[in-house]
Amino acid sequence: MKIKILGSGCPKCKVLEKNTQIAVEELGLDAQIEKVTDIVKIMEYGVMSTPAIVLDEKVLSYGKVLFSDEIKKLLK
Repeated sequence: MKIKILGSGCPKCKVLEKNTQIAVEELGLDAQIEKVTDIVKIMEYGVMSTPAIVLDEKVLSYGKVLFSDEIKKLLK
């Protein structure tokens, strides 16, 4: 399982990354979390508003910070 956090490195992006790590740990998943800050790569996903979370190349959410409980629902 590959999870990508798309964003410029802003505070919201960092919170989404932290919440994602918490969700992965609580679910006991074997997942690799990658941070993508390159705006060109972010745009390749069609994301115009960050932060965004991508699971196995599919955009799950963008433009808002999700809580770990919300992320767990998306990852199940």
